[in-house]
Amino acid sequence: MKQDLVNYMQGVGSAARDASRVLAAASSASKSQALQAVAKALDGSRKEIIAANGKDMQAAEGNQIDQPLVERLALDDRGIDKMIEGVLQVDALRDPIGEMSDFSYRPTGIQIGKMRVPLGVIGMIYESRPNVTVDAASLTIKSGNACILRGGTEAFHSNQAIAACVSQGLASAQLPSACVQLINTTDRAAVGELIRLDRYVDVIVPRGGKSLIDRISREATIPVIKHLDGVCHVYVDESADQEMALSIAFNSKVEKFAVCNALETLLVHASMASTLLPKLGEQYTAAGVSLCGCERAQAVYPMDNASEADWLEEYLGPRLAVRVVDDLDMAVAHINQYGSAHTDVIVTTNYEHARDFIARVDSASVMVNASSQFADGFEYGLGAEVGISTDKIHARGPVGLEGLTSQKYVVYGNGEIRHR
Repeated sequence: MKQDLVNYMQGVGSAARDASRVLAAASSASKSQALQAVAKALDGSRKEIIAANGKDMQAAEGNQIDQPLVERLALDDRGIDKMIEGVLQVDALRDPIGEMSDFSYRPTGIQIGKMRVPLGVIGMIYESRPNVTVDAASLTIKSGNACILRGGTEAFHSNQAIAACVSQGLASAQLPSACVQLINTTDRAAVGELIRLDRYVDVIVPRGGKSLIDRISREATIPVIKHLDGVCHVYVDESADQEMALSIAFNSKVEKFAVCNALETLLVHASMASTLLPKLGEQYTAAGVSLCGCERAQAVYPMDNASEADWLEEYLGPRLAVRVVDDLDMAVAHINQYGSAHTDVIVTTNYEHARDFIARVDSASVMVNASSQFADGFEYGLGAEVGISTDKIHARGPVGLEGLTSQKYVVYGNGEIRHR
C-alpha cells in the first residue's frame, strides 16, 4: 500500500515536470484561452460544485470540525462568482514571463540583463478553503508553472469539482492536463511524499494551521514559502480621528472572522481609551465578539482578563484581545514582540507617527488608516494569491504572479572571449 502511494506520487511529480516545460513555453494567448475557459466552466458547473460542497459540509458537521474551518469550507453562488472574478482578473494581468530588464553593456562588450521565468513545479498544500484550488490553478497557469494541489480531506469533493473545471480549461487550450493536478487520495501520507519530491517539485506553498506549517517547514526537502499565523494588530494613535478609528477597528475584526487578515489584538493609546473603548466595546458585543484585555482596558469597559497567551493568539473567531498603551513606542514594541509579521495597522492623523510606524513595524503589510482586511491578493490587484508569505525570501506578503517567478541572467555577445 505504501509503495503504491510512493509510485503514484512519483508519477504525479514526473508528469508535472514534463507539463511545466510545455507551459513555460506556452504563449500568453494560450494561457489566456485556458483561463477564460476555466471561468466559463466554473459558471457552467455551479450545480455540480455546490452539490459537491454540500457533501463536504455534511461530513464536516458529522466530524465536528472547528467552526472557522467550516466557514472557510462553505461555497455558494456568491463564492463561485468571486472565484470566476478572480480567474478573470488574473487573465487580465500582464503576463510577466519573458519580461526582460536591467540590460547594460560591460566594458568587455557583452550585454547583460535579466529575464523573468517560471519557478517550475509548485506544490500547494492547504486546508478547508476550496477557492484556493482555483486561485492556485489560475496563478500558476498564468505564471507558466505546473502545480500539484493537495487540498484538505474536509474539502475533497469540492476540490474535485473545481479541478474538473480547470481540466476543461486546459484541454480547450490544448495544454497538458498535468499542468494542474489534484492529488486524488485523502491519505495523509501523500503530504509527506509531496514535500520530499525534490526531483520534480521546486517549491512548496502550505496554507493552513500552525501545526501543518510547522510540520512542512521541518520535514520538507524542498524550499517552502510559509503562510504563518495572522496575529494582526490595529493601533489607535493619540491623534486618530475617533470615527475613523471606530470604523477601522470594527471592520478589521468583524467583516470576516475566519481569515488570516482579521484583527486579533487592538492597541489603544491611553488618551483615547476612555472615550473609544466603551463605544467599540458595545459595537463588538452587539456583533457577538467577546473581549479580553489588560487591567487598563478592563477599567473602562467590562471584559475578561487577558493572559500572556492571548497576545499571541490567532483566534480566527469572535474573540479579541485589547491593550491600552502609553505611546507609539509601546505599541510598536508590542507588535514586534507578539505579532506574526502579517498585517498591522495604525490609525492616525499624525504624518510623523505614520512614517515611524511604517519604518519600525516589521510586517509583510503595514497600513495607515485602512482596515487590515484589505491585506489579500485580490484587493492588492494581484487577481488572486497562493498565500500571504510572512517570510522575507523569496516572496513576502500576498504571493501573486511575480512571487511565482524568478529571474535568470541573459548575456548577448558578438564573439567576445575572456582573457584572465
